[in-house]
Amino acid sequence: MPPRSTASLFLLTGLALSIGWGIRGNFGHEFGALLPGALAAMTGALLSGRADWNSRVAWFGFLGALGWSFGGSMSYMQVIAYTHSGHSGSILYGFASLFLIGFLWAAIGGAGTALPAIWNRRQLESLLPALAAVAVAWGVQSWVEARLGRDPAFRHEDPLYWYDTDWLAATTAPVAVGILAALRRRWDAGSSLVLYLSIGWWIGFLVLVNGLGLRMTPPRGDNWSGCLGMTLGLWIWMFHRGALPAVLASAVSGFAGGFGFATAALLESVELTSGLHTNWHSILEQTYGFLNGLGIALVFWLLRTRVPVVREDGTSTRWARLAPAAFVAVVLPWLNLRRDPEDWIRMKAIPESLYGIPSELWFHAAFALLAVAILCVLGRASTRTVELLPQSDRGRGQVLLLFLLGFMVLGNLAKALPGFQAERLVTEGVIHLNALVLTLGVVLVAVPSVEPRPHVDHWASLIRRVAGIGVVGFALSVAADWGVVRLIHGERPTGARGTHIRFGPSATATKAKPVSGTPHP
Repeated sequence: MPPRSTASLFLLTGLALSIGWGIRGNFGHEFGALLPGALAAMTGALLSGRADWNSRVAWFGFLGALGWSFGGSMSYMQVIAYTHSGHSGSILYGFASLFLIGFLWAAIGGAGTALPAIWNRRQLESLLPALAAVAVAWGVQSWVEARLGRDPAFRHEDPLYWYDTDWLAATTAPVAVGILAALRRRWDAGSSLVLYLSIGWWIGFLVLVNGLGLRMTPPRGDNWSGCLGMTLGLWIWMFHRGALPAVLASAVSGFAGGFGFATAALLESVELTSGLHTNWHSILEQTYGFLNGLGIALVFWLLRTRVPVVREDGTSTRWARLAPAAFVAVVLPWLNLRRDPEDWIRMKAIPESLYGIPSELWFHAAFALLAVAILCVLGRASTRTVELLPQSDRGRGQVLLLFLLGFMVLGNLAKALPGFQAERLVTEGVIHLNALVLTLGVVLVAVPSVEPRPHVDHWASLIRRVAGIGVVGFALSVAADWGVVRLIHGERPTGARGTHIRFGPSATATKAKPVSGTPHP
């Protein structure tokens, strides 16, 4: 692959994840994290030079989105604040914790991104029933919680509070796949994956938080422990299924993500010395996203010549063929943009009701009609020619990527416009420019075809090598981050994050934690 094409792969995949992460900051949590995962995975697949991956661009977007979403459950704002505290031990602890959070977030995201590169459609489709069952279960859980009147603002006083974690979701997921298996009278790869992830989550949470009493940012949530357990469970599942390239991808993207989060926080501390007043947190997020994107680009660069061409076998149902593209084009935008009307009403940009009908209902009705139109086009394109759409796999992948990109950039701008201030230019303005660069790059960059090598790589050896380099990089990176902040700010807090100290008599906490490590009776 020529150097120019390799440079395009890294630059544009980095921009894709940076754009997604900048938008994610306005929506937050797991649903917000879907977008950067999808954009980076589809961009990397299209620019990798592997013609056989073009036909699975929707799958890259679908599983890349799901993989990156899990990290959205982890609390990290207070961890960043530790690095601004001026307290030596807290600064070091903060950078180490950011590296761990970034590693876990990207490790699961990288694994999801890589799976379509090594599995054929039939194997990928075996994941769909279990994923659908979990989605239904979590939807019901969310509906029940809303009817019980659970208020996120007072979650620490909630009877179901257990260190502010997603223990309910980790419980309902295996129950859902158990019911599915009983109804279908068989156990498949997707159900197995959910079980490994759930068991891993519980082991991590029970051992680290409840058993050893390790709390990263009390009184904030400790989902980091569950994500660590999920990562280990995911690795074991992939090892058992011979998906060693995905394990390698997980390790590579994980260490890149850890380095990216800690480095982005360091750069924020340096940038604050400029004295300028702007949305520094958004710059941190977009920087972190770009560094994460370089890690995903490295995954595609490593796998493109090492993973053999996947042979498709068997046929699939129509819904299975449509599911990944429908998720990327319809479900992902709706999960995020459905929050826009609430902000518009709060900012008095629109009234609470129109002709006696709640404005939110108008929004959902309009989105539902749009969804039907999109699904009709996708359904027709799956069986016959639609002149508007390209006939090549690469062309259709480009359309799907750019549709999602444009949809979310405009949806994010619509969310921000009612309260738009000059500081928003470093968010929406930069996102706009980066989206234009990404669009031109995806459309205009010529990507030469890459053929995989005829020999088989020693994946276990590569994984050990990456692990060794990553551990050394972790130690050097965290030490350097701590040293630079101490050199610049000394014992002085930066003043940008409030006072948050992790250790010693001056340690801070804003809310009391539960007396026991179990839910309140």
